[in-house]
Amino acid sequence: MFSLSTRWLVTSLVVILGAAGAAAAVQQTQSSATRREPQFENENVRVWKSIIMPNQPLTLHRHEFGRTIVALKGGTLDIVDPGGKTTKKIVWETGKAYWLDKDPAGQQHGDINRGTDPIEVIVVEMRK
Repeated sequence: MFSLSTRWLVTSLVVILGAAGAAAAVQQTQSSATRREPQFENENVRVWKSIIMPNQPLTLHRHEFGRTIVALKGGTLDIVDPGGKTTKKIVWETGKAYWLDKDPAGQQHGDINRGTDPIEVIVVEMRK
């Protein structure tokens, strides 16, 4: 009924469309997850973009150096201790910049966005 070249074309399109759909699903999963995206790094500074999705905390971590935060999409962030207890709330306004000192020695924290919209910030961490 169909020629060999037509079957080959249809099979190729199915494979390509299937691969494109799988890639889109992976991208959708990545784009809906809390994450850090490295931007730039050298011996003086490290820069990354943090996207904190609602109710998807960043894992426990600490900051050895002071850092500037630039809020691309603001919101309220809960800083939590290892037990999940909120120790501080930080309100970031879109378009504003903030300074955060290094963390106390040996102390780790997590970041939780309890709002309904993602929070996006650029973090510029000094290394000296």
